Amino acid sequence: MKHIILSFSLILLAGSARLEAHAFLKDAEPGVGSTVQASPNEVKIRFTENIEPAFSSIQVFETSGKEVDKRDVHLDHSDRTLLHVSLPPLGAGIYKVVWRVVSVDTHVTNGSFTFRVSR
Repeated sequence: MKHIILSFSLILLAGSARLEAHAFLKDAEPGVGSTVQASPNEVKIRFTENIEPAFSSIQVFETSGKEVDKRDVHLDHSDRTLLHVSLPPLGAGIYKVVWRVVSVDTHVTNGSFTFRVSR
């Protein structure tokens, strides 16, 4: 019986270690679902793992579906978990951020969120 419990515990631990190897969104600026008073200069997304910038992207879209970011996604020089993309001045409205990242261990994750500019 002890062998069965030990084996089951090892399987659970191995499974949870695999899940932690993926890069998930940790925090963002502007924040997920937030309302900001003024147009942000950029979107920054921090992930739970280091990112491979050559295979990662952030795109920002207005409600019509037009991409509005400056298409200059780059990894932060001092934090390999932080991606940036620059923005032009944005008008009032809701914007959708779409991201796709490859962590340094080659796992792919993606997602999206919105933020609102209220001015």
